[in-house]
Amino acid sequence: MQFDPNHLSALAAVLRQGTFEAAAHSLCVTPSAVSQRIKALEERVGIALIKRGLPCTGTEAGLRLAKHAEDVAILEGQVSSALALDQNSQEAPPHLRIAVNADSLATWFISAMAATPGLLFDLVIDDQDHSTDWLKRGEVSAAVTSHSAPVTGCNAQPLGAMRYEASASPAFLQKWFGQGLTPEALAQAPCLVFNAKDALQQRWVQRQFGRQITAPCHFIPSTQGFADGAQAGLGWGMNPVQLIEPALNSGALVPLLPDSALEVDLTWQVSRVMASALAPLTKAVLSSAKQHLIQPLHRQG
Repeated sequence: MQFDPNHLSALAAVLRQGTFEAAAHSLCVTPSAVSQRIKALEERVGIALIKRGLPCTGTEAGLRLAKHAEDVAILEGQVSSALALDQNSQEAPPHLRIAVNADSLATWFISAMAATPGLLFDLVIDDQDHSTDWLKRGEVSAAVTSHSAPVTGCNAQPLGAMRYEASASPAFLQKWFGQGLTPEALAQAPCLVFNAKDALQQRWVQRQFGRQITAPCHFIPSTQGFADGAQAGLGWGMNPVQLIEPALNSGALVPLLPDSALEVDLTWQVSRVMASALAPLTKAVLSSAKQHLIQPLHRQG
């Protein structure tokens, strides 16, 4: 089935901007023209593509078509660049949707984005254990993930490991674990959890004590807020060493146990269809990861 590029760009603009008016402004057309294009596209495919509201959101089919439109724009841009076409074009760069975990975004991924001009990034923030789900659904073109096995239709390249330290403030450690770090004490001490998908704390407990422990939890869906909460004495949690190294050096944060850091392997997965067009980004991602993540020769143990 052939799709009108103007119809696809209208769909992508509405889902990206959230309203027909904002989409019309970005496309330099009237809201009526955007509405007509969306209606024509929905009639062509025979199903609804947009859920009207504030903001407008996409149906499953709408999200897939919008991503297809943005992927086509990236691929066309690659061809134009290779043939030295449209050097004076005033069109905005194409959008690229990527799934990345919050800790990577807060510590090393931004530098890879900054080293890749010519793209506008649309980031989906999700746990590294779940980011491949976005690739499987075809909703992103690439992802930072803890899964090393390639998703069907994707290339996978190892990035290195992010090191996490189970850490808390000295006052918190004294208050809750003054008599020793025991399973009983952990079951009472408040724990910091990023969100319901965050299993790092339980993974660390399982490794140290060979069992799962249910503890009262603060849910703090912010990497910096997570570290700040630990320093403020709200609870203990698994913090990226790269982020909290100054606090560890100053003593504002202390490990719950010595030599107990947890290392999480990360992998860069890219849709094979987009791999060539995204080669500069992949190069930047691998370079930044090499600088900031733990590489095999430097692994603990």
